[in-house]
Amino acid sequence: MAFDVKTNSLAEYWMPFTDNKGFKENPRLITQASGVYMTDHKGGKVIDGSSGLFCSPAGHCHPKIIEAVHDAMQMTTYVSPFGSSHPLSFALAEKLARLLPEDFNHVFFVNSGSEAIDTALKMVMAYHSAMGNDRTRFVSRERAYHGVNIGGVSLSGLVNNRKSFPAVMPNIVMMRHTWNADELMVRGQPQTGVELAEDLQRAVDTFGGQTIAACFVEPVAGSTGILAPPVGYLERLRQICDENGILLVFDEVITGFGRIGGKFAADAFGVTPDIMTMAKALTNGSIPMGAVATTDNIHDVISDKAAPGAIEFFHGYTYSGHPAACAAGLAALSIYEDDDMYGRAATMSPYFLDSVYQLRDHPMVKDIRGIGMAAGVELKSNGKPGQRGGQAQVDLFWNGMHVKFTGDCGILSPMFISEKSHIDEMMEKLKKTLDGLT
Repeated sequence: MAFDVKTNSLAEYWMPFTDNKGFKENPRLITQASGVYMTDHKGGKVIDGSSGLFCSPAGHCHPKIIEAVHDAMQMTTYVSPFGSSHPLSFALAEKLARLLPEDFNHVFFVNSGSEAIDTALKMVMAYHSAMGNDRTRFVSRERAYHGVNIGGVSLSGLVNNRKSFPAVMPNIVMMRHTWNADELMVRGQPQTGVELAEDLQRAVDTFGGQTIAACFVEPVAGSTGILAPPVGYLERLRQICDENGILLVFDEVITGFGRIGGKFAADAFGVTPDIMTMAKALTNGSIPMGAVATTDNIHDVISDKAAPGAIEFFHGYTYSGHPAACAAGLAALSIYEDDDMYGRAATMSPYFLDSVYQLRDHPMVKDIRGIGMAAGVELKSNGKPGQRGGQAQVDLFWNGMHVKFTGDCGILSPMFISEKSHIDEMMEKLKKTLDGLT
């Protein structure tokens, strides 16, 4: 499609999470992409330092995914998921179940991470309803990001994601976040801070464990700038949940599929939740898709409560398990396994983190947090939160690098296909950009 920013209108598209006025005065369009590189509308080459939005570890425009989606669309472009389906949906669910922790044998397809979180909320409610429990309270964390649908916003601990939307779900209890201002430049899991898990115990003591339905956590808080859990923190949450009949939900939308070690964070940290959400890398970012996985116990409790012939779970989306998305997911998972993407990520992580932490003494850098193939580089504020980060994101683009910023924190999550030379290029462009900030 021919498109010229000088003659084509940019006014009609209301862009998400974007300074629309500023963008349309200085547009940054991607017209092509392959591997770790993208091409902007001026013909400039842009290296992708954030795997899109943490979703394309195998690189842009992977030919096997393109071929799989093309073949699927030759067969059918749509099948209603309500009371019918197609073979690819069952094949993908089976393939996913083999990757997941033991006993996670049931997968519910959605279209995004946000939908996955709201689906998990309803799954928790349905489970406790079937059990005859009167549990209506949920626990989340400060600085948490669980998507942008109303359930996820209710669980969100990011102020700007909530302040314009006051009519959120009631009965949400917030635990403290795990970032420690006195312990900066931590690599991997912090050795201190496990006591913060006692916030869940405090909620139990205050409200009664019998009122709490679930605790939602990102094993590594991603969108806020890569906050790894303190050593023992997730284990303690699991223990408190077990002692009080509370379900533990891991939001693995960012951490899933090898980003921080192991196929999932549950594997990397050795802590198994009751429900897991995933999206992003599920299709290598090629087709919108998410999923919620759960155990035999939760699935069976909900299903067994329904009368014979009745719908077990009154939930779903028009595009759940879409043929194109399932084809992309099957191809992506095959690529991750056949090309040992999980192994590549583990091998490249030390070099990547070594490179990022070389910026620790830069005058613009306040903190660096990194684990696996993810790192947050937090800039010193200029007194106007988010302004310096916003400028850095724009400057980085024109210096030839894409990085996702949240406020003043740039979040690096390179593709698993990245070579050391690509990491070096990213660090060179990042340093150049930081040097130019005021």
